[in-house]
Amino acid sequence: MILLVFEAIAYFYCQLKQAIQIRAITAAVGFFFFFAGVNSFGQAKDSSRNRPVKNNNIFRLLVNAVSRGQADTVVKAIKSEQEFLPYQGKGIRYIFVRRFGFEKIFSDTSKKIEYFGTYLLNHLHRDSRDWVIRDHLFIKEHTTLDAYKLADNERFLRSLNFMQDARIEIYEIPGMPDSVDVVVITKDLFSISGQLDGASNKNFKAQASESNFLGMAQKIEGTTLFETTRSPRVGYEFSYSKSSIGGSFINASTIYTTINNNLASGLPDERAWFLRMDRPLVSEFMHVAGGLTIGTNASYNVYSLPDSLFYKYRYNTFDMWAGYALGGGSYSFKNPLRHRKFLSIRYFQNNFSEIPYQIGNKFNFKFNYREALLGQVTLFKQDFYKTNYIYGFGTTEDVPHGYNIAFTAGWYRQMSLSRAYAGIEINKYIATPQSDFFQYFIRAGGFFYRKQIQDASVLAGASIFSRLFFIGNVKMRQYGNFSYTRLFNNMAIDALRIDNPFGLRYFSSDSTIGAQRISVHEETFMFLKYKLLGFKFAPFAFADAAFLTPLQNDFSKSDAYYGIGCGIRTRNENLVFGTIEVRLAYFPRNVPQNNSFKLLTTVNLQFKYNNSYVKPPDIVQLNTDPSNSVY
Repeated sequence: MILLVFEAIAYFYCQLKQAIQIRAITAAVGFFFFFAGVNSFGQAKDSSRNRPVKNNNIFRLLVNAVSRGQADTVVKAIKSEQEFLPYQGKGIRYIFVRRFGFEKIFSDTSKKIEYFGTYLLNHLHRDSRDWVIRDHLFIKEHTTLDAYKLADNERFLRSLNFMQDARIEIYEIPGMPDSVDVVVITKDLFSISGQLDGASNKNFKAQASESNFLGMAQKIEGTTLFETTRSPRVGYEFSYSKSSIGGSFINASTIYTTINNNLASGLPDERAWFLRMDRPLVSEFMHVAGGLTIGTNASYNVYSLPDSLFYKYRYNTFDMWAGYALGGGSYSFKNPLRHRKFLSIRYFQNNFSEIPYQIGNKFNFKFNYREALLGQVTLFKQDFYKTNYIYGFGTTEDVPHGYNIAFTAGWYRQMSLSRAYAGIEINKYIATPQSDFFQYFIRAGGFFYRKQIQDASVLAGASIFSRLFFIGNVKMRQYGNFSYTRLFNNMAIDALRIDNPFGLRYFSSDSTIGAQRISVHEETFMFLKYKLLGFKFAPFAFADAAFLTPLQNDFSKSDAYYGIGCGIRTRNENLVFGTIEVRLAYFPRNVPQNNSFKLLTTVNLQFKYNNSYVKPPDIVQLNTDPSNSVY
């Protein structure tokens, strides 16, 4: 028995050693010494002398690096518009903009976190300029205050990738009972970030970015990849993006890369460029939304793979959509129910000028020429609750409630197969008085060809975030998700897989396919009260199960797959750098391409859930959730 234990420990150590790469160690050491240096001169007040005391030894540095977090305010879910409703219908006289530094917290504005760390961040960071904040406002001076529009604007500010949090406050004006002043308060993220992967003399990948360059809502990012097995050994990527150009709410981005991932192997051997412009429906009171994407992708055999293993291809992308909302404006005064309608149309073309010979004339969704013209009618009534401690570590989060129904129809071509298409997607969001959050979702669609229904599908399920529980000072939530998927008369689209959010999370085999799928996810996560160098921690444990019925078989022939594990997430909410997650997963059933044990280290993880009113028309997606419409 003892020998078995030692063998298990040795095996686990080997797995651990292989999975944790130098990039994680390098990043951790870099973070530690940067923030240790920042914290080592923290102003630990000496009450007798009333002046700062330097932490002049490493042991004191380590002790002071671990601190009990500020007493966060746990936000019981409240409707986003609730605070503004008492001022509904009053006139907006002036709009003022205020910005918090890193020493201020929204949960208690009377407190300041003042030490050399916040002093350094404030001096390295350029706050968003006043006009930049105003470019992201759709409330105007000398107009009538609408509580729902104000709530929309506050939520939109929080969704910006350089913004940590935002508040809009209303102030009454003495002697002017029919008018108010509006104060917009924002707090930026520290927008400079970097990442170093696999630092060795044989390979490394380095990335640096500034998400709010010069405080002007523009992001620049550069990445360099060096590998001795490549030819050329050095690859690179550059990107630039700008948010709400000229206050138009039009976002633009462009990228050029020689290290994009290959569609087949995932190796960074693809060269690509694209230009993207989009105008999302940032508020239910706006009318116009749309987008345009153009680009070129091509693979190059930089790793000198045999012809049988290298997938050579080239294709061009053109994707354009536009939509118009009926109603809008200050529509809530006339129709308190605020049911909305949105009409949209989309045309896209993925035109392969070169196809891998391994694919040939076979149907393959990744490598087939595809072209479509789709129209959509979306009906929605969607508001938001403000809360915290769902995905974030205490900052305000906006969770949807209401419904969203989209009817899609049009024409779809895949290689030489042209077919009509019709589909529907329904999402229902519910928030209980106890702050439990539910979602129910249904996706269904199919193609019509020569009086036959082909590639018909249905995906249905539900998910829940439980209310926040407390064990002492530790905050805890439960997450659960269930989904059922069925594919009928499969002809051209991809069969069902389980290496995706609707299957088994972190399961990597794409050779496991079927026509019927059931999945169950459960996760328990906790938020600890202690911080290390400003980083908060959330340990978690999870269990997943998936059942997949092979093609042309009934449910009794289904294969069962399981996954269990645990891990920890950490984040400093002042940094634009996303959540860092270390996850240990065990899959009892081993299959090709998937190891039983996995230790996954993910950096810059961006958690989010659906906060959009509409999305571009598309066919039902069964193996992905590209729009994050399921939380």
